[in-house]
Amino acid sequence: MAADTRTWVEKAVQNKDTGATSDPEAPMQSDITTGDALDAVQAEIRACRLCADRFAATHTAHDPRPVTWFRSTARILIAGQAPGMQVHQVGKPFFDRSGDRLRDWLGMDADTFYDLSRVATVPMAFCFPGYNAAGSDLPPPPQCAKTWHRPVLDGLGDVKLTILVGGHAQKFHMGAAAKGGVTRTVAAWRDVAPDVFPLPHPSWRNTAWLRKNPWFETELIPVLQARVKEVLDD
Repeated sequence: MAADTRTWVEKAVQNKDTGATSDPEAPMQSDITTGDALDAVQAEIRACRLCADRFAATHTAHDPRPVTWFRSTARILIAGQAPGMQVHQVGKPFFDRSGDRLRDWLGMDADTFYDLSRVATVPMAFCFPGYNAAGSDLPPPPQCAKTWHRPVLDGLGDVKLTILVGGHAQKFHMGAAAKGGVTRTVAAWRDVAPDVFPLPHPSWRNTAWLRKNPWFETELIPVLQARVKEVLDD
């Protein structure tokens, strides 16, 4: 039998579509990577230089600096795209204007957002991918997720809420359910809530998208904030 390579988020989405109530392969803290082992994985990621040549060839010509932010006890998983330049410089995820907007969406203050025991941030690439000649962010290198996401996600054994920020994360975690693009995927949020919430990227470049799609802030955000509070208070 071929190995099942789906992420457990994708399995949850597909179980909901088929009416399944549980997934016997869903990670449980008792039988997955221990906290100590996940710490070791995190140390390996921080030492990773797989993309050094790729980054050296970008317009920014920067060195790798993996930004990791997770522990095995986290109950909320934020799956994003990749660090930007400011995050690359400070070494803290979403430590920029996009992070301010994301925390507003979540109804979460900075202290809670950066509480490693409760919130994990696992982007599609742990390093800043760099800028192209036009000054635009390059996409996250696929090699990063292929190399590191399985041991990291398997080590997050008690996640109750997964927040998928942007199209790259949605395609990776949701598979075919995200094939229609970000707007369609986010508009169908009720199909995967309350365990999974797809969001657009909180970049200020998406302000026009928010104006064009007012339902996002009037319908999705209140439900998301209530779910965040429920998980954190549990």
